[in-house]
Amino acid sequence: MTFIVDIFVAIVAVLLIVVVVLQSSKDDINDAFNGSKSELFKNQKARGIELFMQRTTAALAVVFVALVIVSVVIHN
Repeated sequence: MTFIVDIFVAIVAVLLIVVVVLQSSKDDINDAFNGSKSELFKNQKARGIELFMQRTTAALAVVFVALVIVSVVIHN
């Protein structure tokens, strides 16, 4: 049983890393150097694939934390 939970923890961890890396950043490298920050398009709601990626990241994070807690309880 502990081996199965540990495998699921590893799988969810890898999926979480992949989903976070695939998300696009809203920050621009030029903003870091010239100090200007355009807020015109920064406050738009996420739609389509961006919304899906945000929700997937949140769900995977919750599942990851729950599996880690279960794994710790089983191992002790």
